[in-house]
This record gives sequence, structure tokens and C-alpha cells, in this order.
Amino acid sequence: MPYTLAPTTEAHFHGLHRALDIVARERKYLAFLQAPPFEQSLLFYRNIVTNDLCQFVALQDEEVVGWCDVLPNMMPVQAHVGHLGIGLIPSARHQGLGARLMAATLDKAWAKGLTRIELTVRCDNPNARALYDRFGFVAEGVRRRGNCIDGEYFDTLAMALLR
Repeated sequence: MPYTLAPTTEAHFHGLHRALDIVARERKYLAFLQAPPFEQSLLFYRNIVTNDLCQFVALQDEEVVGWCDVLPNMMPVQAHVGHLGIGLIPSARHQGLGARLMAATLDKAWAKGLTRIELTVRCDNPNARALYDRFGFVAEGVRRRGNCIDGEYFDTLAMALLR
């Protein structure tokens, strides 16, 4: 089935929260182990929509199956920096959808004036790392034991893309 991309709107909030929870519960890709409570997420999503921040959703038959965002740093000396987050539910992976989401989101981030996009990825996630490499992200350092899940440590890689 074909996928479509759209800027996030209020109509996507429940589906976005559901997709976030699915990916978080995999315990491999996100800093979350489950989605935050919906009411907390609702405030976060409304801020994105109200302030026209950079977030797109991937839809299959109007159901959210993934997202990508670049959210600006709120520190005055880092106002030029955004942090990238991306996720796809398992059935939507390996179909080029992550690349489409990233391209749309990065285009908007550059148009909004950001000049540096940062991300963190687990070192044992070769698919995500390959995607980031393809877009020109550069590894800036390893955060040894950057994540701990159920007592097991995972190194994370800090990467950035400059405009």
C-alpha cells in the first residue's frame, strides 16, 4: 500500500502517540521505553503544530506509521541547532519511508534557518546509521554506555549534519 507524508496536524496526535509507543516498546531505538502519558504528549504535539516546527508523519490509509522531527534547541547560543528524531512501526520499515521522512523534515529545518542538525543513535543500529550516513551526517563521537536498558549497556553515536 502506498504511504503519504504530511506535516503533523491535530488529527494525527492519537496515531502519532500510538506509533511512538509501538517503537518505544521495542526497547531498541528510542530513549523512551514506552510513550509518555497521552496528556503530556498532547502538549508536546500541540507546541509543534502551534509553532510550525519541523515534524512530518508517514501515513498508510490515514493511519500514522512513522514520524520524523527536527526540534530546535531552546538555548540562545544554540538556537541554530536542531535535534532529529525519527521512528517507523515495524511494518513500515525497509521501504524507503525513513529517507522520505528525513528529506522532508530536513528541507523544512533548513528553510526555518537551522544550520546544524544533531542526533544520537545506538551503535548497534546499522540500518539507522546507514540512513544517516546517506544524508551526510558525520559521526562526532561515541558515548560509551550511553544507554542502559534492563541492566544492559549500549554505546551511542553522536552525529551531526551542517548546512
